Amino acid sequence: MFKNFFKHRIRNAIALGWLIFWSLMIAVALQEHLRNGGKTIWEPIFWESSSAIVGTFLLLMQRRLLTNRQLLQTPIRWFLAQLAVLPVICVLFVAIVFAIRHAVYLALGLVYQHASWGKLFLYESSKLGMFLGIFYVVIFGIQAYAALLEEKKNSEKSQSLLRQAQMHRLTQQMQPHFLFNALNTVSSLMYSDLKLADTALTQIADLLRGTLELDEQTEIPLSHELRLLQAYAKLMSLRFVDRVEISWEIADQTLTCKVPVMCLQTLLENSFKHTVERRSQLTRIRIAAHLTSTSANARQLVLSVEDDAGVLGDIMAPTSQTSGIGLNNLRLRLSALYQEQATLQISQLLPAGVRTELRLPC
Repeated sequence: MFKNFFKHRIRNAIALGWLIFWSLMIAVALQEHLRNGGKTIWEPIFWESSSAIVGTFLLLMQRRLLTNRQLLQTPIRWFLAQLAVLPVICVLFVAIVFAIRHAVYLALGLVYQHASWGKLFLYESSKLGMFLGIFYVVIFGIQAYAALLEEKKNSEKSQSLLRQAQMHRLTQQMQPHFLFNALNTVSSLMYSDLKLADTALTQIADLLRGTLELDEQTEIPLSHELRLLQAYAKLMSLRFVDRVEISWEIADQTLTCKVPVMCLQTLLENSFKHTVERRSQLTRIRIAAHLTSTSANARQLVLSVEDDAGVLGDIMAPTSQTSGIGLNNLRLRLSALYQEQATLQISQLLPAGVRTELRLPC
């Protein structure tokens, strides 16, 4: 579609330029004729119109050569090819144009007078050659620009497809990781409370159902992400009974913002993996979402998950499984989706706790 669109635009641009040129030629010839004492208006109009018709015909004969993609890749070859046929074009132009003029004058009972054929051919060929030379440059420039735009469009499409493939691969990595953690939760509950284990299995089923509904989406509304996250939070709360307390501070205006799939779950997993699992005391976790404005007056979504007892060194350790799979995966997805417009920061709170903040364009 893009290619056909630009071909159409190129044809229109060339046709418009050609029409404007011959309109100016007719206007100039008419003015010159009247200034030199000419009485008949039709003659200069006829002269230039015949030249325009023949010139258009000869240009159309050249269209395959003018639009040859292989030659356009090497400008010198393209111009040499045009110059090679230029003498033939000039001969045909002079012969056909003046044959038409003589025939029309003869039909009207008039005599068409002009300079000797040698001078006439030299003058008309020089004029036509100069004009076509300029026109060749214009045609080449238009086509080169269109080819550049087409190449840029193809490159952007290729990059988009590459990003989609990367996103699909990265998202697929997240699902087995989540399932592994969820099954570990059920496994731990089976030895202590079968009823809670059954409830956990129900929560897992709900989570998997919600995940399957995502199909191959890479972004979803925050409201949908929160539904999945709340189901995950309930599942983990069953495992760590009386050891975790989760509060939610979600601004209503954030619910329609798009976020990467399972981004908040990745942040919450970190808190469970590196803080809740390692403590027997109660850990408080706060999940928040609000909007803020950037220096460019653009809206930015701020998502945060913070606990009151975590240690930053545990999360950032090179051997950390969650950091290796979860956070690195999320960073790659953020880069693929938003380039430099998204940030992920982890900071140590005082006197204790870890805060993970995600900023996204909204």
